[in-house]
Amino acid sequence: MTGGTSGIGLAFARALAARGCDIALVARNEARLESVAAELSSRGVDVVALSADLSQAEGVAKVCSYIDEEQVEILVNNAGKGLHHPLATTDTAPLREAIDLMATAVVEVGAVAAAAMKARGHGVVVNTASVSGLVPMGLYSAIKSLVKTWSESLTIELEPHGVRVLTFMPGWVRTEFHERSHISTSNLPGFIWLDADDVARAALAAVDAGKTSVTPSLKFKVISSLAAHGPRRAVNAVVAKINRGRDR
Repeated sequence: MTGGTSGIGLAFARALAARGCDIALVARNEARLESVAAELSSRGVDVVALSADLSQAEGVAKVCSYIDEEQVEILVNNAGKGLHHPLATTDTAPLREAIDLMATAVVEVGAVAAAAMKARGHGVVVNTASVSGLVPMGLYSAIKSLVKTWSESLTIELEPHGVRVLTFMPGWVRTEFHERSHISTSNLPGFIWLDADDVARAALAAVDAGKTSVTPSLKFKVISSLAAHGPRRAVNAVVAKINRGRDR
């Protein structure tokens, strides 16, 4: 479970613990990691706390090594952070870090877990993409588009081997995600937001149903359809308006 100490990742961890699953938590904030591990342990499941920064090669290697040594049955590939940074800039460090964390680490950890599951003939990989990957909303959206296409490709590769892959496409979810990244959401109406526990449960229900992709909530299914198939000029105009609100 990467990114399992806050937001959607924490909701996944709690939902899996409620099902009696033992949990391996990966996060870089050690204090929060220990706190969440203690909470989940109190629910009667075994919890391993792995402190690792997945934006760094050493952190990715640590997690991949753990996966190599342990029989991980379910990978929730959820490492991420908010990003609202100019694309035309000389300050490219935030862009590189975002790619390392949300693209490179996701693909590498997913690859190692998938290979082990393929060899065993069973397992589940849940990859967190995003509805934002359907629209041109900066590098974050571009990364989530990559995760979506890669996850769908992984589904095709692993399906004949008994391994299930779910491409998870949440919309805007009410967590501390945006606040921690200093992204304003004041221009977004209250009804648009989803609950983290609800979307995590929807993802696991999709796994139970044998689905390969899920977009929780009807409203985001509609939004996704419009984003993917609507006139590009209209879609881009909406994105530009949202971006102006985020800059406030």
